[in-house]
Amino acid sequence: MASVTAALVKDLREKTGAGMMDCKAALTETEGDIEAAIDWLRKKGLSRAAKKSGRVAAEGLVAVAVHGNDGVVIEVNSETDFVARNEEFQALARTIALVAVEKGLTDVEAIKGAHYPGGGTVADAIANAIATIGENMTLRRAAAVHVSQGAIGQYVHNAVADGLGKIGVIVALESTGDSVALGPLGRLIALHVAAANPLALDSSGLDPAVVEREKAVLADKNAGKPAHVLEKIIESGLKSYYKEVCLVDQPSIHAEHAGKTIGQVVKEAEKSAGAPVTLKAFVRYALGEGIEKQETDFAAEVAAAAGGQA
Repeated sequence: MASVTAALVKDLREKTGAGMMDCKAALTETEGDIEAAIDWLRKKGLSRAAKKSGRVAAEGLVAVAVHGNDGVVIEVNSETDFVARNEEFQALARTIALVAVEKGLTDVEAIKGAHYPGGGTVADAIANAIATIGENMTLRRAAAVHVSQGAIGQYVHNAVADGLGKIGVIVALESTGDSVALGPLGRLIALHVAAANPLALDSSGLDPAVVEREKAVLADKNAGKPAHVLEKIIESGLKSYYKEVCLVDQPSIHAEHAGKTIGQVVKEAEKSAGAPVTLKAFVRYALGEGIEKQETDFAAEVAAAAGGQA
């Protein structure tokens, strides 16, 4: 009998999209013949995932999970919004987020290779869900925040279930103070982030190219002014720009903090926390951002299916 190596199993998985254990079983049954193994999987209906792997998955869910001093946000995509309401898909997204936060993983390939509760890997669970639900699905990205002491705030917008929705935010508040008192502040800031969509925590976190582009715009708008005047205009203009795109400089969206920046809100929270509080980091994921969706002509598709003209 031919030896079923890990490399052979990996090759079959890449060719078919079937789960690892299914690939191993197929190769065992066919004595390591990969083409015969592909046919074996097709007959069992286990290679359907591969047929769907080329279809654009831009819908789905953003999932948030917090475990102690760690928070994770992930994005799991599907082809249609309808699947986001599927309980099996929701359970998949929620469980992947829990696996990521409990194991401290943010690399997509590392998460996919991690053990999935109930058996197999996360990649196996995704492949099985594809075969069962009938749509292409992908674990697109993951990010995390951590504090040595303090609190992790979270918020999910357009939630379809606990921790699952269209926009997910996690916020890290570092402090030796009362973490319970910091809980409401973390959620408040996370909600602000979801609405205001800052580009960075502060000006030092902005992409230098973005800052240079803003300077160029200001310089162009004020062309012809003396150099010393232009310098002050650009400095003032950048301060205004930072108030728009930097979290600590943004005015709070909450009525109870009207007229105060997020940085000032955090500073005032030190009284109730009983110690200095640092807004350390945040992550905001919006479902499908950056994915080029395929435009379809629904009428043409129906006509084509019926064998007629649109």
